[in-house]
Amino acid sequence: QVQLVESGGGLVQPGGSLRLSCAASGFTLNSYAIAWFRQAPGKEREGVSCSSNSGSTYYTDSVKGRFTISRDNAEDTVYLQMNSLKPEDTAVYYCARGYGLGLEEWQYDYWGQGTQVTVSS
Repeated sequence: QVQLVESGGGLVQPGGSLRLSCAASGFTLNSYAIAWFRQAPGKEREGVSCSSNSGSTYYTDSVKGRFTISRDNAEDTVYLQMNSLKPEDTAVYYCARGYGLGLEEWQYDYWGQGTQVTVSS
């Protein structure tokens, strides 16, 4: 019954912004950590950002200062605000439910289907 559904991806020019959403259902959102991962064609999936159930956040170095993770527990939604986008941010972005604060794949037990983000001029 656990479901995670990403939305908000699209095509944006370098320097632009996008806001991704992860709609959660089938569990109590504020009891779990939520993370964003991404995967570009031909590359391994990498962790982008995570938010613990206590409100702590973590970002991989390449997105620090540009991306912000947040959650609205009342709306059962987690967001990833992406600013100053670069072509290397192009990837399918996934949200995942897990435990603790980190970007290790083994920490996450449910994943969404992904949403495409393309940064190109």
